[in-house]
Amino acid sequence: MARRETPAAGPGSRALVVDVIRSATTISRVELAELTGLTQPSISNIVRDLIADGVIHETGSADSVRGKPRKLLAIQPAHRFGIGFQLGPESVTCVAIDLTGGVVGREVVPLDRTDLPARLAARFDDFTAGLDLPRDRIEGLAIVAPEAPEWAEERAGLAGQLRIPVLFENDAAAAALGEFWSRRVSREQSFGCVYLSTGIGAGLVFGGSLFRGASFDAGELGHVSIAYDGRSCPCGNAGCVERYASMTATVDAARAEPALAARLRLDGTVSSAYDTIARAAVSGDAAAYAVIDRAAGHLAVAVTSMVNLLDLGRLVLTGPGVAVAGSIYARRLRTHLARTAHARHRHEIVVELSARPRDAASIGGAALVVQASIAPGHTLGVS
Repeated sequence: MARRETPAAGPGSRALVVDVIRSATTISRVELAELTGLTQPSISNIVRDLIADGVIHETGSADSVRGKPRKLLAIQPAHRFGIGFQLGPESVTCVAIDLTGGVVGREVVPLDRTDLPARLAARFDDFTAGLDLPRDRIEGLAIVAPEAPEWAEERAGLAGQLRIPVLFENDAAAAALGEFWSRRVSREQSFGCVYLSTGIGAGLVFGGSLFRGASFDAGELGHVSIAYDGRSCPCGNAGCVERYASMTATVDAARAEPALAARLRLDGTVSSAYDTIARAAVSGDAAAYAVIDRAAGHLAVAVTSMVNLLDLGRLVLTGPGVAVAGSIYARRLRTHLARTAHARHRHEIVVELSARPRDAASIGGAALVVQASIAPGHTLGVS
């Protein structure tokens, strides 16, 4: 049977080859041809160009049944870098990654939103200078937030000032891409990411690409209704899971219990109060555990609906909401999926916790930049 092949010169083929090498860690040209469906001449041309561009390199060799050792290929990590800035309510998380998704620098600094573009440009200069990153190897900056900032139209001005591409991405989609990239997930997997913060979002990766939807609005998990006559939501719906399981909803629930609120002193911001509840929950406070576990149960219902609808095989929980008490959410979700997931008898549904839940969105933004630089014109979601 003849192979169906993407044109060798197209950015899609180049992106495909890079992605297969990324997920395999090391791989031969013969294995690349088998896994991508591209012909050996096409693989040779793409690999030659990627080596010339410094994206990949030859590293050692493997035995071959035909006697001649096969040269192995791997990503060359420090050839290019991506920068991701995640905007929080009070701070900005700055992350730099290499071509494998490895974090080479991170810092969190207070965020003053006065003249925000200028402040972000200055932060970029200070951050990259502190890491001593070669400016000509920085491929761009991704700014990550729950929604695109109101000054999104000023992107061109910021890009001109920094003289690099500037992208915008929402936090849940960016986190999904960051987890997909840094975990070396195969593009063959149907991959989902749940982002728990003051709201709830999801990112979905199918065939190696972020799924966007008709208006770039896919992944609004927080507005899946789990109670049709439940709490009203600003979106106009009722019973949205965000009103029961987000960090904000969990803090509200804890503050509604006078004894718990007094004991834990749940004043201050939502983020600080939530972390206090989460720390108490994992330290044996029964009342705090009950509040977190109840929120986790609500989230499990909505996530199971998403898994059933999309037939996901692998799921990662990330975001600041699982940084401390992630084990409670993961346990609840695994139990619920094992009992109710429609495909549970056909395949395993893997549920994992992010290794860097507070940084996942900024890492993902930086990964978006890196991917755009590797295969211009074929990225996982540049808008």
